[in-house]
Amino acid sequence: MKISTRSGIVIGVVFLVLFVDQCIKIWVKTHMEYGEEFGILGLSWARIHFVENEGMAFGLSLGGNLGKLALSVFRLIAVGFLMYIIHNLIKVKETFGVILSFSLILAGALGNILDSAFYGLIFSNTPYHGGLATMFPDGGGYASFLFGKVVDMLYFPMIDTTLPSSFPIWGGERFQFFRPVFNISDASISTGVISLLLFHRRIFKSKPSTELHKENPMVENDMTTGSSVEDVK
Repeated sequence: MKISTRSGIVIGVVFLVLFVDQCIKIWVKTHMEYGEEFGILGLSWARIHFVENEGMAFGLSLGGNLGKLALSVFRLIAVGFLMYIIHNLIKVKETFGVILSFSLILAGALGNILDSAFYGLIFSNTPYHGGLATMFPDGGGYASFLFGKVVDMLYFPMIDTTLPSSFPIWGGERFQFFRPVFNISDASISTGVISLLLFHRRIFKSKPSTELHKENPMVENDMTTGSSVEDVK
């Protein structure tokens, strides 16, 4: 079966994001202790910092096993919906930019789903007080299907300072920007969403029926039969 150029973009983007995301996560999980960090290229404001969370983006979590399960199920539904959207975008030959943006969102969602679905099955638990996790441990993983933790490691505290004592309310307290720790999947989702909002906002606007008739005058109702020219086709 011949794969169209747009379908190839989706497959290529999803594969590339998942490959990079999972390689980094597996390396961090098996080579770093929880909370360990090091600078990227020696930079103090760009770091690899190993933490885990229950599944939400940028280190956020939804409490309890029920919240974790609900989040995992929601993600699976969201992925199915994204695939449906992308399929329709390819059918109508939407622009490459729009398809690329949705592909990035899909890839990021799939990346974090893999953590939640399978990491609990294939990894031992990461000790909080020193020690490394192992892949495919003899005693089995640390959690059941859909209850694994998401690995985060990208940390960019570009501003890390103490506010002056004269500063209202928070004077004398530590201030950091940007504090969240995230991963490649989170970055992929954010890039796709920001791209849609900045460059492709037109897709969120529905066209009035009058505009549709102007663009395609053949689409009009037959007053006698209640059908349209499109229906005859």
